[in-house]
Amino acid sequence: MQIDAHYKNWLRAIKHKIKSAQLKAAVTVNTQLLELYWDLGKDIAQKQKEANWGDAVLEQLSVDLKLAFPAIKGFSRRNLYAIKQWYSFYGNGAEFVPQLVAQIPWGHNRLIISKIKNTEEALFYCKATLHNGWSREQLEIAIKNDYFETKGKAITNFAQSLPAQQSQLAIETLKNPYSLDFLGLEDDALEKELEDAMMQHLTQFLIELGKGFAFVGRQYSIAVSQNEYFIDLLFYHLQLRCYIAIELKTGKFKPEYAGKLNFYLSAIDSQIKHTDDQPSIGLILCKHKDKIEAEYALRDIQKPIGISEYTLTQALPKQLKNQLPTVEEIEAQLQKTEKNRFS
Repeated sequence: MQIDAHYKNWLRAIKHKIKSAQLKAAVTVNTQLLELYWDLGKDIAQKQKEANWGDAVLEQLSVDLKLAFPAIKGFSRRNLYAIKQWYSFYGNGAEFVPQLVAQIPWGHNRLIISKIKNTEEALFYCKATLHNGWSREQLEIAIKNDYFETKGKAITNFAQSLPAQQSQLAIETLKNPYSLDFLGLEDDALEKELEDAMMQHLTQFLIELGKGFAFVGRQYSIAVSQNEYFIDLLFYHLQLRCYIAIELKTGKFKPEYAGKLNFYLSAIDSQIKHTDDQPSIGLILCKHKDKIEAEYALRDIQKPIGISEYTLTQALPKQLKNQLPTVEEIEAQLQKTEKNRFS
């Protein structure tokens, strides 16, 4: 049989249908599992209350359920306890699983109730997981970095410089602060070191920036008249449909940074921006900022600009480093211990 383009297109369509069916089946299975866990959690909570049973009953229930359903996982004592906690966390007598909660996997649900103490924040992370397509590991990083408190907290002039709908989405896209502890840099890192580390950990940096950021270039060159200028980092945002220029500053924010970035955005909009694109946005990422100073700096700027801080995990003090064993010393000690065990 001659495989032509028509067949390849047909095959591609069939594969798409199969994958869509697999995805729908997986979603259905997850929903059914969570409905089962919800009913089970409600039964456990009610029975413990009515019969005055303690958590010791979960051990016996685990044994009996495993014997009755050996092929089904999820009936360990630990998971049964988590199921009861999960129901009690959201329950309040509710008959059904909350819609947002029912749409994310059980592993995500367990993580959320183990880390979060109130339902408003928990539902926020359920919604963010769905919106961003987070894996369990990415969700854990978001919670660790306090995404709930930082989202939409950057100082911006978006309300004055962008249309209302675009402005709200842009505000929600930026946060403050950005946690860059995965870069492994000390607190006094230079701008080039910061930029180099971001490129070495680009995937993690994109996750920290949030959904929709596509990397365009580093030290992106723009020529204006007879001069050449370089933008630290240039991205394109797939949801905002615009370019986002990021300028890195390892010290405190200075008002002149806003004027320089405003100039860069004018050049991007004139030379790179497509007619269908939205106005380009700038983000100044600095170590510290004075809120009033930042607001004054943006007040009469025409281009949309945001100002956010970043945090780095502080390295160990040098005097403490000298007191700790090296990797080689630890390995040598382990080898010595292992040798003594078998001598």
